[in-house]
Amino acid sequence: MPHCIIEHSTSLDGEPLVASVFAGALQSGLFEADGRDIKARSIAYQHYLTGPEKADFVHVTVKILSGRTPEQKQVLSQSVLAHLQKPERPGCSLTVEVVDIDRASYAKVTG
Repeated sequence: MPHCIIEHSTSLDGEPLVASVFAGALQSGLFEADGRDIKARSIAYQHYLTGPEKADFVHVTVKILSGRTPEQKQVLSQSVLAHLQKPERPGCSLTVEVVDIDRASYAKVTG
């Protein structure tokens, strides 16, 4: 069920980032074995600052339904981060956060 939202600098190609994040979420073992419940998308930013110098960045927000343990969330974030590190991106800031979606207010329709 995770929604993986990848924000990154425009100088980075979003397609391999999406593939890396998807693979990391899948490898965490917290979702369907075939990955059918994992959604990943990227948003490229042209205008941004990363401190006093403009440098490449990737920030991934993984939104999951509430109820996972802190340990499971850590496994997920570390798995996604490990996949983002392949290939190496020198000078690029890589960050991952896991955010709970409130089960009581979540609504979904598939068709």
